[in-house]
Amino acid sequence: MSFWSRHQILEKNSIVLIAGILAVVAIGGLVEITPLFYLKSTIEVVDGVRPYTPLELAGRNIYIREGCYLCHSQMIRALRDEVERYGHYSLAAESMYDHPFQWGSKRTGPDLARVGAKYSDEWHVRHLTNPRAVVPQSVMPGYSFLAEAQVDPATIADHLRTNRAIGVPYSDDQIANAAADLRAQADPDDAGADAFAKRYPKAVVRNFDSKPGAPTEMDALIAYLQMLGTLVDFKLYDEKANLR
Repeated sequence: MSFWSRHQILEKNSIVLIAGILAVVAIGGLVEITPLFYLKSTIEVVDGVRPYTPLELAGRNIYIREGCYLCHSQMIRALRDEVERYGHYSLAAESMYDHPFQWGSKRTGPDLARVGAKYSDEWHVRHLTNPRAVVPQSVMPGYSFLAEAQVDPATIADHLRTNRAIGVPYSDDQIANAAADLRAQADPDDAGADAFAKRYPKAVVRNFDSKPGAPTEMDALIAYLQMLGTLVDFKLYDEKANLR
């Protein structure tokens, strides 16, 4: 029997064709998935990546609540034009504590994976209050109300506790002091600033919206934006990669 004669069995019998397709898909799936069961982790641990501080986590919740992810991705692809425009390509480890992660492909506005420390706090306040004051062609709506809305410290411990339940390594100490840490990060003169710095090394402590009083949603959102892409020292990361 020739090859073409055998092939006619598949062409003339839909049941056999479907069975053949399922068999090929199953084999291909096993080839891709089976090796993952022998890996301790599919995400390479990178120095510098840490869980969000309470204020940053509150800001991230606001970012998601206001739908910022609908126009801004946080995923820089390993393509020359992407890297030249936005910076080092995104690492999976940078999103290991994100639930849900903010990778995506929709960009009405620029990618924000490396926006941290790129602009001043004052720039962010102006941009969020009236986007066209700093970017005349912007179609982004204004979020001036964030400067008047205070963050509720009473609920932040529950957010940390929920994140720990799904794998984020918050300690009992961090959860117990979540409300105090939220206030301390937005006020360098707060009595708990030193304790906060010990619980979250290298986290930025300052009054992000430059307004006195309790932390606002503007404080929280800017704190979140200002840390994006700042945790990993990519010079050290690339040096280690070149030594392998």
